[in-house]
Amino acid sequence: MKKLAAEKAVEYIEDDMIVGLGTGSTVEYALKKLGEMVKEGLKIQGIPTSLRTKKSATNYGIPLTDLKEHTEIDVTIDGADEVDSNLYLIKGGGGALTREKIIAYHSKKVIIIIDETKVTKRLGVDFALPVEVTKYGWNATMKSLEDLGCTPELRTITGEPYITDNQNYIIDCDFGKIDEPEVLEKDINLIPGVVENGLFIDLVSEVIVGSKQGIMTLEKQVTSIGEL
Repeated sequence: MKKLAAEKAVEYIEDDMIVGLGTGSTVEYALKKLGEMVKEGLKIQGIPTSLRTKKSATNYGIPLTDLKEHTEIDVTIDGADEVDSNLYLIKGGGGALTREKIIAYHSKKVIIIIDETKVTKRLGVDFALPVEVTKYGWNATMKSLEDLGCTPELRTITGEPYITDNQNYIIDCDFGKIDEPEVLEKDINLIPGVVENGLFIDLVSEVIVGSKQGIMTLEKQVTSIGEL
């Protein structure tokens, strides 16, 4: 299902595009396909969202650049941990949420590729919200996050704090169902010590879902006058 979604997404890529390259297992399929297309003559430059993606893209032969050289990106292909009907996301399971959000913000088009298990009616149901924080004062930052109504937990690997590519920590915040993600995103980012959080609001152009029945495309719901 992930492979189906990834290979559909790369159909949007054309010659001379600057392409944002997301992070995660689903994106890996897209990177592999893009590498094959480059070998066949496709002329693109990619901007990776993580050191992991940079390594994979290099191995697949995808030419790379950065935001210093190109401040505007044509298309970004990335994954997500949860997607709701507004095309709002929770991202950050792979630890690259800050760079992913920067790349998404500077992209003309953002295509999210997922399998059907990532679609949810309400964000936060099955996945805690990752928040990247500075090492300095992280305990105090975590207390402030808890005061917003979550159960926070410092992300660790083999008993040691997980370190992001930006040399920060990640606190996974279990809010349960998130009723007002637009408000929560801003409230979290107002806390000193928070670098960025994994709520992606109004950044996504399209979501391609790989399902057992094939490919589905999600578009943002439009509220009719009668529903106002």
